Amino acid sequence: MTTFADIGIGEGRRPYVVAELSGNHNGDIERAKAIIRAAAENGADCVKLQTYTADTMTIRSDRPEFRITGGLWDGYTLYDLYQWAHTPYEWHGDLFAYAAECGLPCISAPFDETAVDLLESIGCPFYKVASFELLDLPLVRYIAETGKPMIMSTGMASLQEVAKSVETALKYGSGEIVLLHCISGYPTPVEEANLKRMAALKAEFGCLVGLSDHTMGSIAAITAAALGAVLIEKHFTLARADGGPDAEFSMEPAELKALTRDVALAHAALGSAQLSDRPFEAASLRHRRSVYVVAEMKAGEVFSPQNLRRIRPGNGLAPEYFEALLGTPCTRDIPAGTPLDLSATTLDAR
Repeated sequence: MTTFADIGIGEGRRPYVVAELSGNHNGDIERAKAIIRAAAENGADCVKLQTYTADTMTIRSDRPEFRITGGLWDGYTLYDLYQWAHTPYEWHGDLFAYAAECGLPCISAPFDETAVDLLESIGCPFYKVASFELLDLPLVRYIAETGKPMIMSTGMASLQEVAKSVETALKYGSGEIVLLHCISGYPTPVEEANLKRMAALKAEFGCLVGLSDHTMGSIAAITAAALGAVLIEKHFTLARADGGPDAEFSMEPAELKALTRDVALAHAALGSAQLSDRPFEAASLRHRRSVYVVAEMKAGEVFSPQNLRRIRPGNGLAPEYFEALLGTPCTRDIPAGTPLDLSATTLDAR
């Protein structure tokens, strides 16, 4: 059974970056391949599709509840939006193979059972459950029954709703789950990112957590990495100016390259909680203050502020000895500029 550890996802590892192609191919398979290649060239660990058709997502209807009002897709019916944005089923095998040629695994979010069957036939290594499908428990079960690891977006969901989906995934699946904190707004203002929810998800469900990020830029993703996200998902395109269903909140190649670098650095900066054994600081230790004889002394002469100082470097006794030394005699001649050690004093070793 494949695990997230096999894939390279887990605690203690740098965040795994998933580049979401979505509908940014604009109906052109060659553009889809160019986006995949750009994802590979700019540091992504994985590329992700969405697997659906307009007919598997909704029905053709002009009723008010089937029409989008406000936001990026204002005025579209659901059917027309998904007809525009979908990735044709017949492309999938070719795109998975092309991603492999580029050195990337390809995954997808299936939106119904036929999509799962297609993805199983071409060897999808793990699956995404989209936020809007999180409560489709029959679909969650069907995905889980593949035995593959699952990443599950939690946009819009209450803890109780997440619990139902997690329970289903654990009951029927491999137990390999990453919960992705997500705000289902397109784009999401960064001040609405609510990244502390990752900690709540981890505490409640005891599983790995990550971020499906719809904010502009990389600050939310970098912060999420510092908060322990093991996976970051971002929409990706060649150029926002090219347009497309998700182009407005997608990263461009240079931005993805910076993001993959910066989330790795944010993770590396966390280090460990150890307060000792910091080898990188070893060279600096010699520049701490210590006790030096700063004026020539003869044996028996008394230490005073005139002949004894706490200065850099750190080759002498620690400054904590200074006050105890004052008024005591030295036991031998000491040239000026000598770091003091206990053998030249009458103090007992501490």
